[in-house]
Amino acid sequence: MARLEDKRYPISAVAKELSVPPHLLRQWEEKFTQLKPRRDNAGRRYYLKADIEIARRIKQLLRHEQLTSKGASKRITQELIGEGRPKTKQEAVDLLDALESEIRGLLDLLGPD
Repeated sequence: MARLEDKRYPISAVAKELSVPPHLLRQWEEKFTQLKPRRDNAGRRYYLKADIEIARRIKQLLRHEQLTSKGASKRITQELIGEGRPKTKQEAVDLLDALESEIRGLLDLLGPD
């Protein structure tokens, strides 16, 4: 029995899920090296859950955050290697705490003026 993350999805199902035409997914494959659906023995594309999440993020960056293709590609690369925006609320809180600590340290260096 295949695990859920191993389930394969054809391009038509992914296009329907993301509300984009299939040709747009094929264009994204050319522009974004991070989006690499596999192919079966017959040469048909199939997407895994990770591929769908990358495609979903591409759509969000291009349409909602209005980044260019190049900017979106850089952001996705940063996110995939662990840089960029926090993934959870706790990560965001930890980041803000660290920033606050650094700012307080800098203010202490400047003195009471």
